[in-house]
Amino acid sequence: MNADRLRRARVLELLSQYASGERDFSKIDLAETSLQGVNLSRAILSRAILTGANLSQANLDYANLYNADLCDADVNRASLRMTYLFMADLNRANLSWANLFTADLNRANLSGANLSMADLSGANLTRANLTEANLSEADLSRATLSGADLSGAILSRANLSEANLDYANLGNADLCDADLNRASLLMTNLAGANLNGAILSEANLNGADLSRADLRGSNLNEVSLNRTITHDETS
Repeated sequence: MNADRLRRARVLELLSQYASGERDFSKIDLAETSLQGVNLSRAILSRAILTGANLSQANLDYANLYNADLCDADVNRASLRMTYLFMADLNRANLSWANLFTADLNRANLSGANLSMADLSGANLTRANLTEANLSEADLSRATLSGADLSGAILSRANLSEANLDYANLGNADLCDADLNRASLLMTNLAGANLNGAILSEANLNGADLSRADLRGSNLNEVSLNRTITHDETS
């Protein structure tokens, strides 16, 4: 049996077991398989190998993907509401237009991932790796990104209103026209960040590093800037 047949057989077996009521598929190997549009809501896929898998438009609501390998996976337009993705590897994954409403992505690796237009509102991204990720026009309102690494990330026109970005690294990130209204950026690294046209009204920037940041055209109405580091204070 060739590799394609093996992958198809693996998927058919998974779906058959799921239809019969089985939910625990921990450590299953589904690398390079096509799971487009399938329903795996509430499935346990902890430590599953989904490298390069096609999960576009799949339903993974409330699923457990703890420490799963989704590197290079296509999760475009998939639904992952309330999904547990703690320490999952989503390096270079395509999550554009995905619904990750209140998903748990604590310590997940999203380096180089495409999250453009994704719904991450209320999501937990504490200490997540989002270096050079594409989050353009993503909804991150009320999301928790404390301690996350967003260095070099693209957040242009993203909605970060009321988000928690305390102690996050946004060095050289592109936040052009982003909405950071009432966001908390306590001690956040924004050195070299592009905040051109960003809305920062009522944001907490106490102790933030804004050295070399581009704030042209940004809205700083009622922003808190106590002890903030600026270009004038750096050598």
